[in-house]
Amino acid sequence: MFIGILVTAAVYWPGLNGGWLFDDYPNIVDNHDVQPTTATVASLTNVALSSPSSEFKRPLASLSFALNYLATGLNPYWMKLTNLVIHLLNGWLAFLLAKRLLQASSLRYNTQQFDEKEITRVCIIAALVAGGWLLLPINLTGVLYVVQRMESMANVFVFLGLIGYVIGRQRMLATPIASSDGCVPSRHRKLFISSQCPGLVLCLLSVTLPTVIGVLAKETAALLPLYALLAEWSLFGFRRSMIASSRCDVGEHSSPSKDSAQIASSARDWRIFTLFLVVLALPMIMGLAWLIPGLLKVQAWATRDFTMTTRLLSEARIVVDYFVWTMFPTPHALSFYHDDFRISTSLLQPWTTLACILALAAMVVAIFALRKRRPLAALGLALFLGCQLLTATIIPLELIFEHRNYFASFGLMLAFIPLLVPFDHRTIGERRFTIARSVLLAGLLLLWTGQTFVTSIEWSNPVSLAESLAARRPTSPRAQYELGRTYIIYSKYDPDSPFTKLAYAPLERSAALPNSSILAEQALIFMNARMHLPAKDAWWDSLIGKLKAHKPSVQDESSLASLTQCVRDNLCDLPVNRMMQAFMAALSHPDPSARLLSNYGDYNWNVLGDRVLGLRLAKAAVEAAPSEPVYRITLVRMLIVLGDKGEIPLQMKALHSMNIGDRLGASIRALQQQIDTSNLLPSASSLP
Repeated sequence: MFIGILVTAAVYWPGLNGGWLFDDYPNIVDNHDVQPTTATVASLTNVALSSPSSEFKRPLASLSFALNYLATGLNPYWMKLTNLVIHLLNGWLAFLLAKRLLQASSLRYNTQQFDEKEITRVCIIAALVAGGWLLLPINLTGVLYVVQRMESMANVFVFLGLIGYVIGRQRMLATPIASSDGCVPSRHRKLFISSQCPGLVLCLLSVTLPTVIGVLAKETAALLPLYALLAEWSLFGFRRSMIASSRCDVGEHSSPSKDSAQIASSARDWRIFTLFLVVLALPMIMGLAWLIPGLLKVQAWATRDFTMTTRLLSEARIVVDYFVWTMFPTPHALSFYHDDFRISTSLLQPWTTLACILALAAMVVAIFALRKRRPLAALGLALFLGCQLLTATIIPLELIFEHRNYFASFGLMLAFIPLLVPFDHRTIGERRFTIARSVLLAGLLLLWTGQTFVTSIEWSNPVSLAESLAARRPTSPRAQYELGRTYIIYSKYDPDSPFTKLAYAPLERSAALPNSSILAEQALIFMNARMHLPAKDAWWDSLIGKLKAHKPSVQDESSLASLTQCVRDNLCDLPVNRMMQAFMAALSHPDPSARLLSNYGDYNWNVLGDRVLGLRLAKAAVEAAPSEPVYRITLVRMLIVLGDKGEIPLQMKALHSMNIGDRLGASIRALQQQIDTSNLLPSASSLP
């Protein structure tokens, strides 16, 4: 296993020298809340609640970014190195988990202890499972894509929880000291039953505490109880110890039954059923009851180019793609950007939709068929499919991300690698395939290692990475945009830079591609404005047309915010009529977001000087997102400028109520100082 860890570190080492990418910017680079100057309770509380990625804020991941920043500044190298350490830790945990699962699989119908040969076999297979998983190309983004520390960190607790659960169940099922007929004497039963309690408690703690902590990094950790249930179903069968054998309940001296072993193995432990009822079934029912009514509303899908039905149809193809990309990856398939994916509109549009649904159904059938003969293979396939339930079903997330398979890929390693490891004790029929299995396993390991290493080298330089990803995905608007954006960064807005000329072509390609956002148009307009060059009318027309055609996405809103900030900071001279057309197009759709309202208010207040409209929009933003303090802080600043004595106390009171752990303390004190200086209120002591 140490060899696997060393090889993984060597393979990933070149990629540590790379830069930031895509969602790294809104979550880390442009998110000043995760860049505290000191580690105080107030600043760290603000960090913990600063993530724009989720309503649950993912505080544990954000705090880790802040600690990196405090130690080494905004340097992607150290951020990526931290990710690599987490990945290697997960590899070690994957080894420990695989070893435990292999032991449980081998002992399913055998209560004898392992001999030395069996222990060696289990350790070798577990090391191959974990080593293969560490080197999978599909897991590269969990390491070198800094923001996806959220995923890898959450899975630290998933692995820990599963290890604890398996150990707990093994302790509960440990065979007691029995008499010659296999029964436990009654005088030992109370002692044995009491000895099971630590195992049960460990099971309970292992599926609850790691879940709660892991969710603080990312919501994917919420699937831990499901994974434990799948392990229970495939390996332990909800069984209880042989102490439950009915023949032993007859009496200490009763004659043994022929079916005693079958009776013992079929006895069910209702404590385990109760455990999963409490930690999985009930929370799932309550979660769905809370979630589904909102998902049935049209507004939930307004910013997406798919519905719930077309999403489910599409995800069938995507999950099958994930399987292929994990086991048999190619550079074209693992292209990072997948926004050019063709959405399924029916079972036969495209025809692969039905084929993939049938493939998934066959996989489910295989799980049940393999449960008795190959329980580990059944468990691995079940873990792969179970991992998709959160991100590949009814929640309107983006359709495809490679990092969603960080744990799912472990399931596939668990399912297939043990089948490819030959040992001397195999049957004669199986020995014929020993060489073929060995060659296939070696070939896969070499493929995974080689492709991950080559991709790691590409990730070592932002320009080479952007060019590689754009070449892999020529029809992806995001890939082309990121290439143009990278050229802009390297041009430093110098008209004579060779990178400046290179930026136009990929950005214009991105803007022209179907289903693209306004990111590319915004970048073109922004770049020319910074260089004091005129923007093409075609860029503005395309930007406004897209905003009219669909409800603005988060990327569209970010683009408008960037243009507004550029004008506000006197870095860009953008035509007012074009900016107003863009905002009117964005606001023409129902239920505008708080962010869009705030951006338009910012433009009116700071650029147009229309304070009446700016204030009205700031109030609308607060009403749209009452729990988001940044909009309320902006509103208070406007009220101070306008001298509104009646409204200020109400808004300050609301800010104080949000000031958990003094995270808003600095902002509130700054506002209070402005209030006192302006003599708008009699005394600060009147505020709570």
